[in-house]
Amino acid sequence: MVSYQQNPIDHNHGSSTHTSCVHGHTHQCLDITGPAIPTSDGNHVHHSESWVMHEQGHSHYYKSVSGPALHLPNGWHVHDWNFYTTVDAGHRHHVMGPDMPAQGT
Repeated sequence: MVSYQQNPIDHNHGSSTHTSCVHGHTHQCLDITGPAIPTSDGNHVHHSESWVMHEQGHSHYYKSVSGPALHLPNGWHVHDWNFYTTVDAGHRHHVMGPDMPAQGT
């Protein structure tokens, strides 16, 4: 049996959330981050950019960097997101909250 020891930086996160409600609608936001980016304080962040789901006849683009890792009691961690989409169809949406947990630091 081959044993694999994962480097704690060698991971990404997924998320499934909705944007804020603006002009009477939301957009689903499905995301997979890029790999971990080490920070000078020994923590790490993730970069993400994509489009929210095309709904109500339009879509929005986003590009963001997560907050630092927030450690969970089980040894896994999450990151908080807090960003705005581009302005399309005369408005933009806010996206915030944690991503899905990943193992390691």
